Amino acid sequence: MSQRYFGTDGIRGTVGRSPITPDFMTRLGMAIGSVLRDSASGAARPAVVVGKDTRVSGYMIESALEAGLLAAGVDVHLCGPLPTPGVAYLTRALRLSAGVVISASHNPYPDNGIKLFSASGEKLSDALEAAIEARLDAAPTCLDSDRLGRAYRVEAAVERYVEFCKSTLPSDFDLRGLRLVVDCAHGAAYDAAPRVFRELGADVVAMGHQPDGFNINAGVGATHPEALSQAVTTHRADAGVALDGDGDRLIMVDADGTVIDGDQLLYVIAADRQRRGLRDAGVVGTVMTNLGVEIALRRIGIELRRAPVGDRHVLAMLQQLGWCVGGEGSGHLVCLDQHSTGDGIIAALQVLRAMRESASRLDALLAPVGLLPQVLINVALQTSGRPPVETLESEAVRAAVRHVEAELGPDGRIVLRPSGTEPVIRVMVEGRDEHQVKRCAETLSDAVRGAA
Repeated sequence: MSQRYFGTDGIRGTVGRSPITPDFMTRLGMAIGSVLRDSASGAARPAVVVGKDTRVSGYMIESALEAGLLAAGVDVHLCGPLPTPGVAYLTRALRLSAGVVISASHNPYPDNGIKLFSASGEKLSDALEAAIEARLDAAPTCLDSDRLGRAYRVEAAVERYVEFCKSTLPSDFDLRGLRLVVDCAHGAAYDAAPRVFRELGADVVAMGHQPDGFNINAGVGATHPEALSQAVTTHRADAGVALDGDGDRLIMVDADGTVIDGDQLLYVIAADRQRRGLRDAGVVGTVMTNLGVEIALRRIGIELRRAPVGDRHVLAMLQQLGWCVGGEGSGHLVCLDQHSTGDGIIAALQVLRAMRESASRLDALLAPVGLLPQVLINVALQTSGRPPVETLESEAVRAAVRHVEAELGPDGRIVLRPSGTEPVIRVMVEGRDEHQVKRCAETLSDAVRGAA
């Protein structure tokens, strides 16, 4: 079934506009609750944990969701601001039916949204999302008082998540002697992230750790690593760690201030696992993963498979292949033997472990990776225009693709895809010559604009 509300990463939009409104969130809570209640085994009442990032709208959405869930007979465990992977962890640790995250990830503060996790701490399946959507059209109902859910506050939620992150490393591992700049994006990891690295012994310079409800992702974090780059050189740090608003993305900066994206970090993690004798058959990237990373991995005997863009697609392919490590350039990095979902803090710890145990700087670990020039252009769509699929299938766009493919030859790649979170079509071109790549990307973007 075609889903109206759930996109590639849950439900997301501008607060005050459908569907990010109090009445919808109450109905969504009821719909989630009714699906969980119908699928519950035995007489046990379903229970969920609800976490959020630091947006001011989180209070409103949390209350509305809570009301809907309670009305549907579901117990609600509130944990307050906590990174998305922290909510996934608590869902498993508390043996709950589902996890709910109130966040719009890397988007600015006027946006917000909902992400859902299953009892196993994994992104909710398409089938369950479809079942929830099917209940949204039903008239709101409220169970009798003796069947209503109860609300609880999760004690020490941040502390529990911090201990979990640290537990992914050997008990004798520490970061003593390393100076790190940690950028929390004024988001959900503002408390947890500095604690993790400090408790492991690092000298931590925190930034983006003073949320006010409006400054999430504003000029800081994984989507704005320039500020971190400057801070690393100013403080003469060994590395910088940048998370996004909900803490599931990681971008890093080396000691010279160079920004290291998720593609490159994927190589560092995979190569270090091989050094430690963890013989993974391969890793999963996406159609956007730089060809230079694939070539570097191939040189050390590690295969790269490409999934569609989106961490849920990376996860699905990892599970299908039985592999552990995957990720994408935006910084969603997954180590399935450490956590059930992508986690920015845990991924950073894996990279820092590689640095510490090899006694190498981050730039040295990346020396084997020669990135190919890659240009990404976001072509904005008019909401009243042609659907993205029709635009991409137009003859003008097809002709432009054929022309560019012929010009690039076998050393180039093209990816055209609609965004799952914004009304844009992403145009990516990769090849050996930077000027040629830019020109070809502009040619394709012009064709897409003309057909939209």
